Amino acid sequence: MRQNRPVVTSPMCEGSTAALRLIRPASVRSVRAAIRVLIAGAALAAVAPPILAAQSSSVLPSPRAAEAAALYDLWAGEQLSYNGVPGVVVGVVSRDGLVWAKGYGTTNLAGGVTPTPSTRFRIGSVSKVFTATAILQLRDAGKLRLDDPVVKHLPWFKVPSPFPTAPPITVEHLLTHTSGLSREAPFDAWTTHQFPTREELRASMPRVTVISPPGKTYRYSNLGVALLGEIVIAASGESWAGYVRTHITGPLGMTSTTGAPTAAEIGALPRQHRRKQADGSRGTLDYYETGAIAPAAAIVSTLEDLARFAAFELTADPAGAPAGGAQVLSGPTLAEMQRPHFVNAKWTGGRGLGWGISRRDGRTLVSHGGWIGGHRADVILDPDRGLAAVALTNADDASPGLFARQALAVVGGAVVASEAGPAAAPVSPDPGWKRYLGTYTDPWDWEIEVLVLDGSLVLYEHGYPPEADAEESVSRLTPAGEHIFKLPDGETLRFELDAAGKVTRMYRRSDYYLPKAGVRE
Repeated sequence: MRQNRPVVTSPMCEGSTAALRLIRPASVRSVRAAIRVLIAGAALAAVAPPILAAQSSSVLPSPRAAEAAALYDLWAGEQLSYNGVPGVVVGVVSRDGLVWAKGYGTTNLAGGVTPTPSTRFRIGSVSKVFTATAILQLRDAGKLRLDDPVVKHLPWFKVPSPFPTAPPITVEHLLTHTSGLSREAPFDAWTTHQFPTREELRASMPRVTVISPPGKTYRYSNLGVALLGEIVIAASGESWAGYVRTHITGPLGMTSTTGAPTAAEIGALPRQHRRKQADGSRGTLDYYETGAIAPAAAIVSTLEDLARFAAFELTADPAGAPAGGAQVLSGPTLAEMQRPHFVNAKWTGGRGLGWGISRRDGRTLVSHGGWIGGHRADVILDPDRGLAAVALTNADDASPGLFARQALAVVGGAVVASEAGPAAAPVSPDPGWKRYLGTYTDPWDWEIEVLVLDGSLVLYEHGYPPEADAEESVSRLTPAGEHIFKLPDGETLRFELDAAGKVTRMYRRSDYYLPKAGVRE
């Protein structure tokens, strides 16, 4: 579905709420002083307690995870600065709830504040997962079947089809986007931002296009999910937004989530920024209602609330054990939603019931993204590891999926490693390395960060453009003598110190870098 994009702050969260500290990186360089403190404290926890005390056990489970969070900070700051993204808020979730969350940037380039996990955003097509959840609830309650023809619940659903021998379009076809229907109803709504009413949607059925036989081809369809919303209304006797609130978001404690935001809630949303132009400027967008397409696009939520939803989704259990939370769905039903019901021709991914399913780096991920009117969102589940990541942004050309995937890989990976027990713990860093930490620069503004990661001294080389994968910027060093280390390619990195023991130069091969003024102690 077409939608729009996002913002960032730096709150570390206790459980799923308390924001402990905010960093507002206007640029890569402005974030480094804060990162320098975090690295010196959290990365060398064996030397001194972390600066962010609440980050220890109740938020991030180990110094290793804190080191990973510091690496993520460097990477995220680069992404915002280089790409001019207004802001992003991102979090990592376990089955127990929100483990770590942080915001970067601003809610408004014209003068906003750093977003936090409690900042509301439009989540666009992530709304579709809530509509799918409603359908599965009604199925489990015996009010519909997935193989029901749509017309059984919506007698007005009479669309002309060029496939007279094809089977009828079913509820499951709509859930998996395999109905054969066109992506949109016959309205120019994404151009005009004037969306059809429910009555206008019904009246448009004779003009709807069926492009392929049901069940044969995947074709993403906002129209199809709008019809699912109509089925929720018909089967429950409640409004779509009211049903979602009463039966899904309310029981899960998602008190800041709604499919029918008030004028005050709309006015408090982060500014919706259009894509960046060649001269660096960005226009803005005004909020618009989505009418009959609301079940595919209308929900407003926060990272905290979506973390509650993701934690609930991670309780899926096909063996029959009950799901956690408020029993919104059973464990087996959650697992049913997250397994493939339609696989693409290359066997690299497919569709669950409401969710997309993909393979990445040997893992099966369950996810859904959203984009509407200058806001973008992404929710990614890694069921095998019991982790999820959520990212919300406020710009049309931001990529919440990129921020969420890296949070899952960098911070989530460290959380999993920390939970694996003492055998998986990294070797404690040498306390003497503390003198090396910080930012180094050459005369031409190229910068290298020295930090500790997984108990090793590493270089983080700032890239222009920055790497999409934070690990691609990391070079691990091997001690080779007093103030001397080996680079991964076997060449030498050496620190030169003055009589007081402070670093004056860092030599990488034959070239040197100077400690950046104002950053090092």
